[in-house]
Amino acid sequence: MKKALRYRDTRNAPQQVCIVGGDWKRTPLPVPRGDGLRPTPARVRETLFNWLGQDMTGLCCLDAFAGSGALGFEAASRGARRVLMIENFALAVRQLRVNQAKLQADTVEIVKANARHLLTRMAPGEFNIIFLDPPFNSVWLMDFLPVAARLLVPDGVIYVENNTSLSADALATKKLVCVRQAKVGTVHYHLLELIPNLGERNE
Repeated sequence: MKKALRYRDTRNAPQQVCIVGGDWKRTPLPVPRGDGLRPTPARVRETLFNWLGQDMTGLCCLDAFAGSGALGFEAASRGARRVLMIENFALAVRQLRVNQAKLQADTVEIVKANARHLLTRMAPGEFNIIFLDPPFNSVWLMDFLPVAARLLVPDGVIYVENNTSLSADALATKKLVCVRQAKVGTVHYHLLELIPNLGERNE
């Protein structure tokens, strides 16, 4: 019964995403049907990479709940030096690997794992950009943010999608601040930075 629920009512789910920028611009990528797979809309991705800058050359990115891989492949398309995609849904992982081969995306690494567990074991300070697009209504999201933030380089950023806006006060308790925020439909998306150490700011 649990397995059946995984695939319930996905008739309206998108069957492909299209890369919006970089070397693979306009390339369509198939998306498997599966409950919880919610590719980041093209309009949101376009805005996000306007925020980040179109050139990702030399940057290391983590797509922690990769799903369709839309965010990670967008970063790789724009020249990211390394893109680590983590996904636990077997159908999605298989499609990610097919799409990786189609694009000949040799800077992309795909790992089948539970991101919430794997990130706690990863070395700190590895990534310039972390994409966090977990299932909506994830009650653990706020508590997970410091786990992800630990993996950032000092001037790194975290991108978060959620079905509600993230509270500035709640973010401050995690030593994070929202520097950009927008909403499209039910998708609230945010760009977060680490709050600098007070001592560092006063030097």
